Amino acid sequence: MNSKICEAIENKKVIEFFYKGYKCIGEPHCYGIHKYTSNEVLSAYQVGGYSFSGNASSWKLYIIPEMSGIVITDNQFESLRPGYKRNDSRMSRIFCQL
Repeated sequence: MNSKICEAIENKKVIEFFYKGYKCIGEPHCYGIHKYTSNEVLSAYQVGGYSFSGNASSWKLYIIPEMSGIVITDNQFESLRPGYKRNDSRMSRIFCQL
């Protein structure tokens, strides 16, 4: 488990990281174990950086082993993003969530 991600979630802090080699910026909402793949995953609302889909502002599910250089920024987000659902059904176990 990555305690840095839980710290960011608990404090509603924006994180910066590299995903598959590309820089991303996101608001982390839920972190746990994917129900089908058993990978650690992060559900976050991406607010900047590179997007494989071409839509940098949207919900993404990141595979933790493919993330690197996670940094908690000083930027705080105030509220939950529309579309967020607590107890994400894609996860069999949740480490931390908003």
